[in-house]
Amino acid sequence: MRAMNASHHGSRAGSWVALDTHRAWLDTEADRLLRFAAGARLPEGGFGWLDAAGSPDPARGTQLWITTRMTHVFGLAALRGVPGAAPLADHGLAALCGPLRDPADGGWYPAVPGPHTGPQGTRKEAYGHAFVLLAAATLVQARRPGAKTLLADATAVFEERFWDDKHGWARESWDRAWTEPEAYLGANANMHTVEAFLAVADATGDPVWRQRALRVADFFVHHIARGQGWRVPEHFTPDGFPLPDYNADAKADPFRPYGTTPGHSFEWARLLLNLEATLPDPPDWLADAAGRLFVAAVGQGWNADGGPGFVYTVDADDKPVVRARMHWVAAEAIAAAAALHQRTGDLVYEHWYRLWWDYTAQHVVDPAGGWHHELGPDNRPSATVWAGQPDVYHAYQATLLPQLPLAPGPAAALRARLDGPA
Repeated sequence: MRAMNASHHGSRAGSWVALDTHRAWLDTEADRLLRFAAGARLPEGGFGWLDAAGSPDPARGTQLWITTRMTHVFGLAALRGVPGAAPLADHGLAALCGPLRDPADGGWYPAVPGPHTGPQGTRKEAYGHAFVLLAAATLVQARRPGAKTLLADATAVFEERFWDDKHGWARESWDRAWTEPEAYLGANANMHTVEAFLAVADATGDPVWRQRALRVADFFVHHIARGQGWRVPEHFTPDGFPLPDYNADAKADPFRPYGTTPGHSFEWARLLLNLEATLPDPPDWLADAAGRLFVAAVGQGWNADGGPGFVYTVDADDKPVVRARMHWVAAEAIAAAAALHQRTGDLVYEHWYRLWWDYTAQHVVDPAGGWHHELGPDNRPSATVWAGQPDVYHAYQATLLPQLPLAPGPAAALRARLDGPA
């Protein structure tokens, strides 16, 4: 790939993102997604798992990861000045301070039952808690009542229970009473921890969160992925050794699939550029690694089985394992291409950005709903891994991030835009 431009603000000459017409399309799509997402509001609190028709699935209860991500999205929409978004953000905040919160042992449940569900799990997971951090930080930027208290609570729990300062990563999960940590370390939870830490740094002004984000990225990307051909292993022992055969008997797991996941390489690439742009003296490897992860992900995932789209997972030889196409991978590929183009000015990223939006508009966008969460190898809607259209987090950010700077994060950037010049 071409050398990185020294500027954090590469030229957008010739870019779709520079066109008012393209930005108008992005905004229209964002608003359409919000209208669909509003249907997830549950009267008992939080947001439900939407089916393909846009109705909450009564069998799923209230999921922490969905409620936090929807709350984050509605917080961003409130910062964009979208009428009706703030009350929905407040509805999510109330659930995080109420039924999803464990009043006895602290932290947040992964899910709570609804009127038509049985008992839900009580394990405390870094993945869900990272999204509590993200949602709370966004709500602080949106100046929602109670947001600062929620963020203070969430940061205290994360620091005490999940942050492993010795190793510089987030522990995966605990039992409800915080007595038994899981004998597993996951790259996915840690990747979203990086995203959350950057948002917390923006909301609090405390630079320690950026340094912690750098330590997480240093291990999973600079230390591990660099030595494995820019593949990011997903699964590790608790002390940080890769587990290449993890879930070999459950290859299509929605959160812990066997093999490697090209979509996560795109996410890591964007987050590395966000991290670089926010650090006062960033290490040179961040930008270099972002570009190399992107190239590897394109080679591993795009048209990997001979048809258009990104395969979900590949094995150690980069052969497709699960060929289903996930909406979130297309969304993260778009966001990564936009970030790299902004960082470098290189039109090769503009090429990919246009190509993947064309693919997404043709196959992934559901005119009658949100985005199809899963397509089969033939690019027709399927549900082998994901049923319905449970959330809009990835899709919404794909419409928003290309229009914003690499730093600060999206909520802080929208806050600054709303406030105007000092």
